[in-house]
Amino acid sequence: MHQPANTTSELGQLDRYWRAANYLSVGQIYLLDNPLLRERLQPTHIKPRLLGHWGTTPGLNFIYAHLNRVIRARNLDMIYICGPGHGGPGMVANTYLEGTYSEIYPDITQDTDGLRKLFRQFSFPGGIPSHAAPETPGSIHEGGELGYALVHAYGAAFDNPDLVVACVIGDGEAETGPLAASWHSNKFLNPARDGAVLPILHLNGYKIANPTILARLPTDELDQLLSGYGHDPLFVEGSEPSEMHQKMAQTLDEAFDRIREIQISARNGGRRQRPRWPMIVLRSPKGWTGPKDVDGKKVEGFWRAHQVPVDGVRTNPTHLDILENWMRSYQPDTLFDESGRLVGELQALAPTGSHRMSANPHANGGTLKRKLELPDYRQHAIEVPSPGAGPEEATRVMGNYLRDVIELNAEARTFRLMGPDETSSNRLDAVFEATERVWMEDIEPYDVHLGRDGRVMEVLSEHLCQGWLEGYLLTGRHGLFNCYEAFVHIVDSMFNQHAKWLEVSRTLPWRQPIASLNYLLSSHVWRQDHNGFSHQDPGFVDLVANKDADIVRIYLPPDANSLLCVTDHCLRTYDRINVIVAGKQPAPQWLSMAEAEAHCAAGIGIWSWAGTEETDEPDVVMACAGDIPTLETLAAVSLLRDAFPDMKVRVVNVVDLMALQPREQHPHGLSDKEFDRLFTRNRPVIFAYHGYPYMIHRLTYNRANHDNIHVRGFREKGTTTTPFDMVVLNELDRFHLAIEAIDRVPGLVSKGASAKQAFHSRLTEHHRYVREHGEDMAEIQGWHWRSKETID
Repeated sequence: MHQPANTTSELGQLDRYWRAANYLSVGQIYLLDNPLLRERLQPTHIKPRLLGHWGTTPGLNFIYAHLNRVIRARNLDMIYICGPGHGGPGMVANTYLEGTYSEIYPDITQDTDGLRKLFRQFSFPGGIPSHAAPETPGSIHEGGELGYALVHAYGAAFDNPDLVVACVIGDGEAETGPLAASWHSNKFLNPARDGAVLPILHLNGYKIANPTILARLPTDELDQLLSGYGHDPLFVEGSEPSEMHQKMAQTLDEAFDRIREIQISARNGGRRQRPRWPMIVLRSPKGWTGPKDVDGKKVEGFWRAHQVPVDGVRTNPTHLDILENWMRSYQPDTLFDESGRLVGELQALAPTGSHRMSANPHANGGTLKRKLELPDYRQHAIEVPSPGAGPEEATRVMGNYLRDVIELNAEARTFRLMGPDETSSNRLDAVFEATERVWMEDIEPYDVHLGRDGRVMEVLSEHLCQGWLEGYLLTGRHGLFNCYEAFVHIVDSMFNQHAKWLEVSRTLPWRQPIASLNYLLSSHVWRQDHNGFSHQDPGFVDLVANKDADIVRIYLPPDANSLLCVTDHCLRTYDRINVIVAGKQPAPQWLSMAEAEAHCAAGIGIWSWAGTEETDEPDVVMACAGDIPTLETLAAVSLLRDAFPDMKVRVVNVVDLMALQPREQHPHGLSDKEFDRLFTRNRPVIFAYHGYPYMIHRLTYNRANHDNIHVRGFREKGTTTTPFDMVVLNELDRFHLAIEAIDRVPGLVSKGASAKQAFHSRLTEHHRYVREHGEDMAEIQGWHWRSKETID
């Protein structure tokens, strides 16, 4: 066992280090100049706008200082995840004290001038954010939104056997749904192969203006709650610094002794059941060591300490004195030498090199990234002797490919598949030929595909699936998240945060690229045989399209071979978010592998085999994006071809949705010349789209032919019904598409009256038939594509 740190001198030095971090944190919030108070504080030394959050910061600094001691004493590999969102002053302060900040940003030097720049940049135009953002060394966790710290911590620990992830959870954050679910992540952590997570629940009592729930629970009730989650909570409570240092040091030693015992037992062939991992509950005052009160109102230990405890400092001399007394209480002259550098004995308290939490390579995962070994996707190609072959389940074919991905990377353990209990439902069953689902609870003899070392992670929380994957990617690994299309909306905000992280990270030369976040959205809007309206929402792609153009990609492969091409491509990319939408039901197959490769490489193209045009000027363009819209478009073309043999129809299929944007707006976008070549400048375009119609208008609004683009998609009409009835309800079916073409082609309205009447009659018959028989008409179920040659 390690000898605990309990000597007065050692803890006294640690207290000075903590005071230095607190001093730098206050300075960042308040000061423009006079960084070490070498003269009396003046209004001109104060920032004109005081922005930042003090309340959580001293507790974060306290934890950081103590973890540094443990790292040095035990030679640990550790990263620090800061859950309290706006604890940025503390995170920046500690990375500066360790020297990492100056190494990455040489202009922020280890002297008085560097301190001045450090303070000035915080929450200042042209500077850095107030939270632990990508700019902060050692951070993998965007602090802008609460709820995801613990799930990110576990994602980082999976397949990282030597890593310890210290995760500080604010008591405000602990009230969020994602964090509440995250406590269950310990049921998926394998001590034999994974690293360790040390949750530190920081109870300082208050949010912005209210008490926090967990802080008001009696200690015995809180202990029962956390124990019920499967943790072994250790409590550190108080406010007197010397006592708290002693308690924290002893408690951390106890926690790390237990972690080591758990890992040694598991790795030496001991019991492999789920252990009860230690965690720490730190109860300390909000705004600890700050002003006790201001203007007769309580501050320390109350919500008034949350942001800026003393305001109006430039104009209120009394408040200026309070700030100066507060900052001088840390005794900066004893912490920094004449040059403004941290004194030598305190520098020695920080770990060195990559053992510094701010310099740990796991917190810059791109530096550890290993190439993902990928199989030849062509080996899984579906034979398509002619368009309309099949039917095949596209995602089942994809599952075979993912099985090989898992097998090829089994030894490296660098790929995981995440999903909310939907791997089999989404037809990815083949992966279970290569691995199991991770499960650390008891396994019954009749259970199937459960194991301690599985590469598939399933839990009925989209938040956990995404958070685990983000933590996994941010520490250098690879993965894919498969989800029902309608319920991926649950992680809308998580997607937002990750997209913002990537966008900022790309501007930082020291941040190395990480593997892309890849989504497979299946069980989509058009086939919900078991569910219905509640499971019908294709709008996630609308959110995705809002983000920076070079970050996001949206793919709608029309068949299995194109899905293989797209999946392989996405798994090879970095620093992006790729969204793939693909159905799991049996469907016709349109493209050979060679055709699929060419089509996916272009992202969009004319399917000449499907059209009837003989010149570059068709009468109508029938466009489609998505597997069901492609099917219905081709069926509509077949109807038009039979009704109007002389009509010139062009079929355009879109697999890369971003290709519709102008090239100036997206790297995959078409030039105006290319767009006009496909869609013409003046012919009607009937566009069948997988999602909400406005998306196509939004992407094409400034094209020359936009006024002639008529989009049909999901109109928020749904229920539990037959597959064809779903498209009819939303007027995306072949009959409505054909009628739209008749109405839009000049001179065809009167000529096509009888055809329109026939199509309306078929819709009326369909309506009657499905409500009487509960299935689609035989002509719909048995429809197949006929080539022009067959017709001729």
